[in-house]
Amino acid sequence: MNAVLYIHGKNGSAAECGHYEAFFPDCKVTGLDYQTFTPWETGKEIHEAAEALEKVHGRITLIANSIGAFFSMHAHIEPMVERAFFISPVVDMEKLICGMMTWANVTEKTLQEQGVIHTSFGESLSWEYLCWVRNHPIHWEVPTEILYGGNDTLTDRETISDFARQHNARLTVMEEGEHWFHTDEQMRFLDDWLRQSAI
Repeated sequence: MNAVLYIHGKNGSAAECGHYEAFFPDCKVTGLDYQTFTPWETGKEIHEAAEALEKVHGRITLIANSIGAFFSMHAHIEPMVERAFFISPVVDMEKLICGMMTWANVTEKTLQEQGVIHTSFGESLSWEYLCWVRNHPIHWEVPTEILYGGNDTLTDRETISDFARQHNARLTVMEEGEHWFHTDEQMRFLDDWLRQSAI
């Protein structure tokens, strides 16, 4: 029996993996409730989970949502992953952080001096995190399907299109979709995409 590893996004949970069991009836579908929230720590958690699955089930199918995809691409799991399905992936974290700095009216100099700044919109900006991202560009060579919402406010169309082109990933766009696929219509679109892509 092959394995599917699901990596949730922010405020998600491993329990979401249950939604994907119907699409992979012959696979062991497992979700990871990671306990850390930086790419260097969470990447290690994902790597360990993938390694444990690979030992029992062989190569893995990865499903990752939002920042879960970003963490997964920094987990050094490519040799263990046969294919990947990314839902609203964060593919340019530096651009996203710099955008949040602009929204919060925070300069790089200020962030460097203070180390961590808590914003009014609930996100914390970290100089260590930004430097790490800049020093660790994404290298991802796994056959990947991407689902993207046309109204995604975290990743713009040009950024996701460039990533898909550079990494030979197939991009599917739901024009009315958002970053968080959650309405009945959006979930039907997601299910159809996965059903067709997983064949």
